[in-house]
Amino acid sequence: MKRLAPLAAIAAAALALSSCQKADDAAFGAKVRAYLLTHPEVLEEAIGKLQEKKQQAALTASKDAIAKLRRQIENDPRDVVVNPAGTITVTEFFDFNCGYCKLVAPEVVKLAQENPDVRLVLKQFAFQTPYSIQAGRIALTADAKGKALPLYASLLAQKPLDAAAIDRSLVSVGLDPAAARRAAESPEITRQMDDARELAAQLQIDGTPAFVVGDQVIHGADIQGVRAAIEAARAKDLKRPT
Repeated sequence: MKRLAPLAAIAAAALALSSCQKADDAAFGAKVRAYLLTHPEVLEEAIGKLQEKKQQAALTASKDAIAKLRRQIENDPRDVVVNPAGTITVTEFFDFNCGYCKLVAPEVVKLAQENPDVRLVLKQFAFQTPYSIQAGRIALTADAKGKALPLYASLLAQKPLDAAAIDRSLVSVGLDPAAARRAAESPEITRQMDDARELAAQLQIDGTPAFVVGDQVIHGADIQGVRAAIEAARAKDLKRPT
């Protein structure tokens, strides 16, 4: 005789017992408990299904949030943008003192340099240390935006990131540290930093780095995932009618 799948067997037993008006709840509970103790794999199956359902719900919520917030993610005129004429946008939320951001930074730089069609938006999601917040503010000043990629690479290469390291990075790209710090005190920059944090929260981004490409958020230093998303975006563009 063909054996019912574990979850199906539980459902069948529940249905049978629930149809009896005088079914004893304690007895029913005991039977379910006995079945689960005999077949613990059912719990693994149920947990797996629950996780799958949660992941799918999170993916749907993420896509909906990206669609709703597309302008803030990709086209905020205040943002630092590398390859502004690019047709495929990659937005990175990062912190200059984040170890994983430092790890993936050379690949991000390489990606931008080798792919002029990739428009890289750099969001300052700075929270780790006072120095990373200070560096993030400086990176949003007008003069620093003109040195966006080399400054990004230099600051993320600093270990540790402290006041002296920030100064070294600024000097290395031709910026005056004192002038940069003065410009970074702008209340507009404070507002921009706050807006980036709020945007990250709306996208359920609670760590760095995180990348938004198309309709997905890629969490962590997953440069291969970023490259795959870029290729998918390119393929999608080729399928569009001209």
